[in-house]
Parts: sequence; C-alpha cells; structure tokens
Amino acid sequence: MVTKETKQELITKFGGDEKNTGSTEVQIALLTARINDLQRHFKENPKDHASNRGLLKMVGQRRRLLKYLRNTDIEKYRALIAELGLRK
Repeated sequence: MVTKETKQELITKFGGDEKNTGSTEVQIALLTARINDLQRHFKENPKDHASNRGLLKMVGQRRRLLKYLRNTDIEKYRALIAELGLRK
C-alpha cells in the first residue's frame, strides 16, 4: 500500500509542486510505486487473479503515458526512466 506521505513525496519530486498531480511524470511515478507494491503482494498471494488484472491495467496505462511523454518531450522521458529505474 502506497501511503499518503509517499504519494506527496512523489508528487513534489516529479511535479515540482504538491498541487501538480496531473502531470505525466507524476502519474507515471505514482503508477510505478503502485506496481512495485503489488508485485510484493503477488509473491505472498500468487492466486490473486483479480488483483493481477488490475496490475496489468496499471502497466498498460503506464506504458501509454510513457509513450505519450516520449513523443512530446524526449529529454523528460529519458530523465524519468533513469530516475525510476525502468528499461533496464
């Protein structure tokens, strides 16, 4: 579970302001935090198929947002994937 404090830290880190919750970078960072948290959940609960569907939807949403960011601002895209540790 991603806590309220963790969300606020991610929003201020990637959005620049605590009210900038809708920017593409913030949305990607929040989705990444939720995806990483759910991966820990599946190690303990491998048969939780309903949550697995939600995880796949989040991964798809993050992929679409990353594609949008790559097409609009390649420098922000490269900085973001380096910061979040995506695309190994």
